[in-house]
Amino acid sequence: MSAEKTNIKDVIEERSPAKREEKYNEYVKENTPKKSWLLNLCKAFVVGGLICTLGQLFIDLYGMVGVDKETAALYNTLSLIFLSILFTGLNLYQKLANFAGAGTLVPITGFANSVAAPAIEFKEEGQVFGIGCKIFTIAGPVILYGVVCSWGLGILYWLGKMMGIV
Repeated sequence: MSAEKTNIKDVIEERSPAKREEKYNEYVKENTPKKSWLLNLCKAFVVGGLICTLGQLFIDLYGMVGVDKETAALYNTLSLIFLSILFTGLNLYQKLANFAGAGTLVPITGFANSVAAPAIEFKEEGQVFGIGCKIFTIAGPVILYGVVCSWGLGILYWLGKMMGIV
């Protein structure tokens, strides 16, 4: 009978939330791949640098064909957005992001990926309820807060000009 009590006690103890959480944390710790922060830092630096170098290459190429500097910078932005969306559509951007981590978050390419990825993911739900509703699920907050902050700073700048501070 004491064996039964011990077994019941063990079962009750094992089902406690604290014990389950402890077991889960042990499981996660055992199965989470160990990564070197230094290696991740180096990969992010190299890939981010290569993306920026590609951007500079586009600016130089557009300049070589006679485009002025400002227009070349705009074409560079369009080229990087196009490549980011193309790589997202071909499922290559996610592989690059898994390898490079934060190195792919260079603003233009990372933002283009965050808009294109949900559109591709939800295209099967249709043009309106799939792509139309879900395209800005990731990028929407960035756009919203960017516009609101720009508006707020614009008002502060305007007030500063009116008062002669700026």
